[in-house]
Amino acid sequence: MPCFKPIFDGIDCHHLYIAGPCSAESREQVLEAARGVKDAGIGILRAGVWKPRTRPGSFEGRGAVALEWLHEAKRDYGLRVITEVATPEHIEAALRADIDGVWIGARTTTNPFAVQEMADALKGVDIAVLVKNPVSPDVDLWSGSIERIYNAGIRRLAAVHRGFATYDNSAYRNPPHWSAPIELHRRLPELSLLCDPSHIGGRRDIVARISQEALDLGFDGLMIECHPNPDVALSDAQQQLTPEALKVLVDSLVWRRTPDIDGSLHDFRLQIDALDNHILELLSERMGVAREIGAYKLKHSMAVVQRDRFNELLNAASGKAQAMGMSREFVHAIFSAIHEESVRQQLELEKMKK
Repeated sequence: MPCFKPIFDGIDCHHLYIAGPCSAESREQVLEAARGVKDAGIGILRAGVWKPRTRPGSFEGRGAVALEWLHEAKRDYGLRVITEVATPEHIEAALRADIDGVWIGARTTTNPFAVQEMADALKGVDIAVLVKNPVSPDVDLWSGSIERIYNAGIRRLAAVHRGFATYDNSAYRNPPHWSAPIELHRRLPELSLLCDPSHIGGRRDIVARISQEALDLGFDGLMIECHPNPDVALSDAQQQLTPEALKVLVDSLVWRRTPDIDGSLHDFRLQIDALDNHILELLSERMGVAREIGAYKLKHSMAVVQRDRFNELLNAASGKAQAMGMSREFVHAIFSAIHEESVRQQLELEKMKK
């Protein structure tokens, strides 16, 4: 079993907040954000110095000069400071600037070669390293990246869940698929597990809900994006909170801890909770498609109930269910209920038209 140290000495690694702007844009912005983070009662400031962007031409960070601003914030406000690194050169620059910790982003975690280069650059260093999940929900890839950093001698380690990329319409920027971080926790129960609700949600209005959901699932803390003036932020403007909103959020969150009589049983229950949440998300998406179908039927004067289609769906599902070890009766009941709700929602469209 791996043996981890607290991420930062003197800070509870099971009740952890990290906050700050997506990007370090200017000295003034970093210092103002640092003041807001401290006023919210948070002791760790985050800010991106080098920003890996999906498309060229987007703001890609101020580079090494911004490390000086982070160091100034650390000195003036007594905060620990962390930033993202993606190359050994980034690590060297961060260490020279006396940065307290670094995180490895989702794109980097996806590439084992890049992670190994980072691990080699970290050998012999006692620094906090946070590893974000890869872009895809691949727990082996995520745990493998953590193992590479651990094998380099790093013991101040944490995992950060920031959701997974999707090509489907979703209420989230990066859907959480909670079962993936829960499985990581089952494999590495002593590893601190943090949630990044800003990147999961992609919208500031749902950051609070995602944050509480993560804490309810047993996460050890949160990494939240906070900007003095989010509307003019040079990156990820829609998902950043103001310092005032950050403080309101932190004050509203409820940390729930249940007696861990059996560690394995607790982990299984967390997996069930995560899977149930995912089922609800999928059902919501399915009902959205059902409403679109209802609108099409209404436009073309088609009957709401297409009995042959439902029988076809039910027969296919029943066959798959038996192959997966579930009874036909169970799946028949589930799909009948889903079909009934789909019909109800389509009939609501009929009523609205009238």
